[in-house]
Amino acid sequence: MKYALIGCGRIATNHVKAVINNKLDFIAACDVEMEQIETLLAKHGLEKDASIKRYSDYKKMIEENDLDLIAIATESGVHAEIALYCIDHGINCIIEKPIAMSIQDADEIVRRSEEKNVKVSACHQNRFNVAVQEMRKAVEAGRFGRLSHGSIHVRWNRNEGYYTQASWRGKWASDGGALMNQCIHGIDLLRWMMGDEAEEVYGQTRQQFHSYLEAEDIGMAVVKFKNGAIATIEGTTNVYPQNLEETLYLFGETGTVKLGGTSTNNIDVWQFADETGDDSRNKGLKEATSNVYGNGHTSLYADVVEAIQKERKPYVDAVAGRNALELVLAIYKSQKEGKPVKLPLKEFASVEMAGEFQ
Repeated sequence: MKYALIGCGRIATNHVKAVINNKLDFIAACDVEMEQIETLLAKHGLEKDASIKRYSDYKKMIEENDLDLIAIATESGVHAEIALYCIDHGINCIIEKPIAMSIQDADEIVRRSEEKNVKVSACHQNRFNVAVQEMRKAVEAGRFGRLSHGSIHVRWNRNEGYYTQASWRGKWASDGGALMNQCIHGIDLLRWMMGDEAEEVYGQTRQQFHSYLEAEDIGMAVVKFKNGAIATIEGTTNVYPQNLEETLYLFGETGTVKLGGTSTNNIDVWQFADETGDDSRNKGLKEATSNVYGNGHTSLYADVVEAIQKERKPYVDAVAGRNALELVLAIYKSQKEGKPVKLPLKEFASVEMAGEFQ
């Protein structure tokens, strides 16, 4: 399967690992800063591989190569523009989160990919965490009974050094804040586990310790779901002095689960009324990860490859990416308007938050 990567920054190394692990034919890499490509390839011992073509212009790369799959790992503000170009050229794509910065663009990615039968996967790789998969199996088997409530807490640290690494970070047009960048993975998991059908969001966001940014460094929200359950979201980059946890709780009439670790990679609590012998292995389960991004990129890539081969939807499709984005944008809109926001969102973009904290 002929593969190319657009965007060779911080997250790109996880994509290259996934390419190597899945034995894809790595045709080309693209970045507006060509030295980023060499730095990335060198990390994986590929700097001398002349078969990997280097580009600074993704349109030229697409024009000159026959590609089956492209991963988009650029700054967030151009995800949608690049994705729509790939879709229009019939190329399947994996889009790093968030898949877009406006609900209109996300809806267009969903619409156009379905119209042209192009596979699009949102890169919410934590869905493949062992702990998350076990929770999902329990949800699908109905073991929680009627859901009462749930919550996600992403309590991380990002200092000034992180933001100065890349000028696009923390800006409304190109990134958004803690909820859009760091917490959207957890927000995706919460919505997915609770039945996906959110109907109302009330949120508050602030910029407490990162005055050099445009966007928020703390956000909290309450979400109402159509199934009657409610949930809370807490996402921040203000935790001193380092990342503390990403924890996901789910409470049902006949089950309680808490996923913990720095990126929902451990099972801290596993209690069910219909307990079986198999449950004992889940209690205290810990999945080792080398960084906060976890191990899921390789599994996500494997799934997308199979989806292309078997003509099915990817496990984490464009709709999943759209839904996670919608919750973040609904929190932003609620902050801006000072009142609860009804879903589905028809239109809203992160740039509408410009000046919120100035």
